[in-house]
Amino acid sequence: MTLLIKNGEIITADSRYTADILCEGGSITRIDHNIDAPAGAEVVDATGKYVFPGFIDPHTHIHLPFMGTFAKDNYETGTTAALCGGTTTLIDFVIPGKDEQPKDALQTWREQSEGKACSDYTYHMAITRFDDEVEAQLRDIVADGITSFKVFLAYKGAFGINDEELYRTLELAEELGVVVNAHCENAEMVAALQQKLFNAGKTGPEWHEPSRPVEVEAEGTRHFCRMLEVTGAEGYVVHLSCADALKEAVEAKMRGVNVHVESLIQHLLLDASYAERSDFEGAQFVMSPPLRTQRDMAALWAGFETGLVDTLGSDHAPFDTEQKEMGRGDFRKIPNGIPSLEDRVRMFYTHGVATGRVDLHKFVDVASTRPAQIFDLFPKKGTIQLGADADLVVYDPSYEGTISADTHHMNVDYNPFEGMTVRGRCDVVTVRGNIQVRDGEFVGEKGIGKLLKRPLSDAGE
Repeated sequence: MTLLIKNGEIITADSRYTADILCEGGSITRIDHNIDAPAGAEVVDATGKYVFPGFIDPHTHIHLPFMGTFAKDNYETGTTAALCGGTTTLIDFVIPGKDEQPKDALQTWREQSEGKACSDYTYHMAITRFDDEVEAQLRDIVADGITSFKVFLAYKGAFGINDEELYRTLELAEELGVVVNAHCENAEMVAALQQKLFNAGKTGPEWHEPSRPVEVEAEGTRHFCRMLEVTGAEGYVVHLSCADALKEAVEAKMRGVNVHVESLIQHLLLDASYAERSDFEGAQFVMSPPLRTQRDMAALWAGFETGLVDTLGSDHAPFDTEQKEMGRGDFRKIPNGIPSLEDRVRMFYTHGVATGRVDLHKFVDVASTRPAQIFDLFPKKGTIQLGADADLVVYDPSYEGTISADTHHMNVDYNPFEGMTVRGRCDVVTVRGNIQVRDGEFVGEKGIGKLLKRPLSDAGE
């Protein structure tokens, strides 16, 4: 398909100008003024609108067996929702069971995604145990283009690994040159606090945050960064939620530790009071790390403003209200996760760009360019330049709407941002030059998403 986008204001992480973009064979082939449309080309008039590179969500859980149930989205519904919100590439987590081989888990995720995804995607490979057989399989997986790992310093007895396993994982990562994502908490402290609260009859969702206080996350972040320092590996702290943990990560960066920081749209816009809502409604807002205080939210915004926070993720893990009921009477059994894949970009624009907290370049950088650079997708993804994939978002900044579960595309029966105003709409979204979204609605072809094999590079350093 040949596509010509005319008269849009092109915004990248470091440039801003008005021009036309010609897309042929899935790639951007020309950027210029007054390009004549080739015969048979689809023409999009972007006058008065921004043209962004397709956004990249570095942290999703589309397929997720967790806490006795499964996340509600599949690769068709999840990528459809992502596209309607401007995300053209997502990185999902392959999470083996404790006794499952990594290659078997990877095959399961591939079966779930191939022929179903409507956007491009790739994976992080989670490590839920480490032994010689796992190591051999990880080497093969990296050689096949899955070039990032994930470890959990949480979920004792489930996904969590011990320090010996963490050390061996980081040693392997340093040798191979892959990035290690880490969920940073202290599993022993969490388990003890959960049991103490439960034994005291504190069983509702409002007790989830006190069982995982900021000290627990800060300690996990400090521990991970020290392990990176010893091994020389490159790390990525996922879903950092509080000022104390950010301080630990920043201090590590100042010591020269090669660590990146991700925060989430939920932690920027929702505080702990949402999990305290009555009649068990608070269960909808249970995630780990938990929602925090207004002070922590302000620190995270400052982190984005100053460049101390590198990327914006969603940690999309959609469990509906019936599934959340599994934890009524025991907050430890509430499936963790707050759906936000579809609204991540537009809500960051609304509360970041439209309020003057971040400029358009920083907006593109944290939601597209830096994820592409860190995870070996750049420059095919994450920017607008000749030869890049024609993943583009034509964004109408004049649009104003309201977030609602009645109109969103995620396969879940509530929206954490219900009733909030949103500024801007994705008028056109393309994946490799194919128009997948018009006027905020999916109109494209299902199943065209490709698994992106990622060659190792030093772009994240």
